[in-house]
Amino acid sequence: MRESNIESYLVRRCKELGVLCYKFVSPSHRGVPDRLLIFPKGLVTFIELKAPGKSPTALQMTVLKQMEGNKAVIGWTDSKAGVDGHLLAWGNLDNLK
Repeated sequence: MRESNIESYLVRRCKELGVLCYKFVSPSHRGVPDRLLIFPKGLVTFIELKAPGKSPTALQMTVLKQMEGNKAVIGWTDSKAGVDGHLLAWGNLDNLK
């Protein structure tokens, strides 16, 4: 499985749950997370997606830790189950759509 499969799964699940899911790019900053999620209740999160068995690079981990240090809600995953886990933890799926 490729990272793009996990990203497609995230986009599909977000659409099903009413979560806005934007591709996040910052032209002058390398290492930013792949996606920005906005939940119906107002929570904003960032998620980095990796191919199964892969981890974020050192630069990506540094950026995630910087964001977290500024109180951003961040996460990363290398699986579809991880996507579901983050969505559940962040959005309390019982109360979404």
